[in-house]
Amino acid sequence: MTLRTDSFDLGALRLSAGEARRLDVQVAIDPFSLGGQKYSPDPELVETRLDVSRTTGEGHALRLRFEAALAGPCMRCLEPAGPKFSVDAREISQPGAGEELASPYVEHGVLDLYGWARDALALALPSTLLCRADCAGLCPVCGVNLATAGPEHGHERSPDPRWAKLSEIRFE
Repeated sequence: MTLRTDSFDLGALRLSAGEARRLDVQVAIDPFSLGGQKYSPDPELVETRLDVSRTTGEGHALRLRFEAALAGPCMRCLEPAGPKFSVDAREISQPGAGEELASPYVEHGVLDLYGWARDALALALPSTLLCRADCAGLCPVCGVNLATAGPEHGHERSPDPRWAKLSEIRFE
């Protein structure tokens, strides 16, 4: 059975040093706002696999894996897009061992799974979300979707206004 959790008490696992546990949990991920558009995770509750390993002292090595799609408009043609992303994130939490071994997602032995999953998905996103990799976008002149416009679509180019004075020259 898969459980939904937004935070997880690592101490409740009662792991000894070197011991590990694998958990399948559901995590809610909030929608993203990118380029002024809203992109919602699909599904809203994402099936995740959490691996927790106990290190020495009160530390833990953590691994989070999941797949999620983001539903929203394509950034080139504005058609519906739903690109899927695979996330494989790792964190180390070793209290008292210095800032470089302190995870921002673990505080007092409680893992913020909600924040970690959202941040991990955000880091997996490309700079543009497209409906498909070869999306041609919209025509910059008339706004028609170039994927459906066909190869005959085109516009007569207007003359460059910077060269207008040259057209007034008459050679006789």
